[in-house]
Amino acid sequence: MKLKSINPYTEEVNWTYNSFSIGECRARIENCRAAFSVWGSLPAEERAKHFKIAAGILRKNTDTYAEIITKEMGKPIRQSKNEVQKCAQLCDYYVENAAELLKDEIVDTGAEKSYVTFEPLGVIFGIMPWNFPFWQVFRFAVPAICAGNVCVLKHASNVPQSALEIEKVFIEAGFPENVFNTLLIDSKIAMQILKEELVDGVSLTGSVGAGSKIGRLAGGAIKPLVLELGGSDPFIVLENANVEKAAQAAVKSRFLNAGQSCIAAKRLIVVEDVVADFIEAFERRVKELKIGDPMDEETDIGPLAKKEFLESLERVLKDAKMKGAELHVYGEGHKKGFFFRPALIPAASTDMEVCRTEVFGPIAPVITVKDDDEAVEIANSTEYGLGAKIWSGDLYRAESLAKRIKSGSVSINGMIKSDPRIPFGGIKKSGVGRELSHYGLKEFVNIKTVVVNR
Repeated sequence: MKLKSINPYTEEVNWTYNSFSIGECRARIENCRAAFSVWGSLPAEERAKHFKIAAGILRKNTDTYAEIITKEMGKPIRQSKNEVQKCAQLCDYYVENAAELLKDEIVDTGAEKSYVTFEPLGVIFGIMPWNFPFWQVFRFAVPAICAGNVCVLKHASNVPQSALEIEKVFIEAGFPENVFNTLLIDSKIAMQILKEELVDGVSLTGSVGAGSKIGRLAGGAIKPLVLELGGSDPFIVLENANVEKAAQAAVKSRFLNAGQSCIAAKRLIVVEDVVADFIEAFERRVKELKIGDPMDEETDIGPLAKKEFLESLERVLKDAKMKGAELHVYGEGHKKGFFFRPALIPAASTDMEVCRTEVFGPIAPVITVKDDDEAVEIANSTEYGLGAKIWSGDLYRAESLAKRIKSGSVSINGMIKSDPRIPFGGIKKSGVGRELSHYGLKEFVNIKTVVVNR
């Protein structure tokens, strides 16, 4: 099988690669396991220092990596550059904090000595998506490697060049050979790797369907796993909110990366007293967005990553229209490129597909509610629980509301952003486990208790 990278703007082929056989994967994973025997025994300070060099490489080559991201999945170049810079910041955080976070924890049990130590597990398998092709990989790999593990990567099949460039970052940063290894494979080979129990843990960012399959295999083999499976994040606007700021944030959150983000504001839930003002402000902001060539620094919305996404989004709009929606569509059509014009559904109902599923594209439904209780009920009504946003001028009220929202994170008067200092992940079908901070650092370790008696 061949892995083909297609430019979503020009529709031309960027690069083509032959995929690896299961035999090649076995050999590479064995090489990683050999590397782990040395890497995992190094002091945490020694492991972390390599990421200082990696951060420098990312910063030095930001323009090069950003161009690859944009060519492979269509993200506006300005956003691609920000993504690469964020990877460097992630490295900085663990350079500064990993060793301290992995120190033995002393516990007073009355024995001569008691402590908890954190020991790496071995080879961790990362199955990563295309929408943030550098950030998702670094978010998985940096904590796992700092903890003493080694990583093998199965990246999305449409971003093979990004996968190979990431591997080069580790090589150029002086990491021992096979501490990080990219496998150019399809999902069938990835499943075979898990069935043969070639790895010691797995981290997946992807769909609920993919998470369910991976979860069954990992669970059957009793392997630890982290699943980040997307979401349908509510964006709640109360009557005492700063409507202008809320609308500005809603537009940015929903249409960043052409709406292809797990933590985008996917359901705009607005109290009826301010819904008209919110929609007016929202539309005004949308009309200011520039849609077009993703290599243009001024572009806000580029094409979708794959052609097949256009059809699925059209089905979502068709479903909404059948159920009484009035669609507001913005921008001009494009003869070439996988473009989908941003759309607003100003009077969406909860039975519409756009309000029930994770819609990965620039469609924004507005659901009108009477009060806080109805807002919470609707916010919690989907199978997802990744993030939520609440906009209110009363912080006490907003924090009280946040406690009632079933999600992995809540942002008050702001956007949800993954940040190395705080854990990232969801509940319900948005996944299990956490990435980032000290929680993510310890997902793939043996939390070992040692009690010493004289």
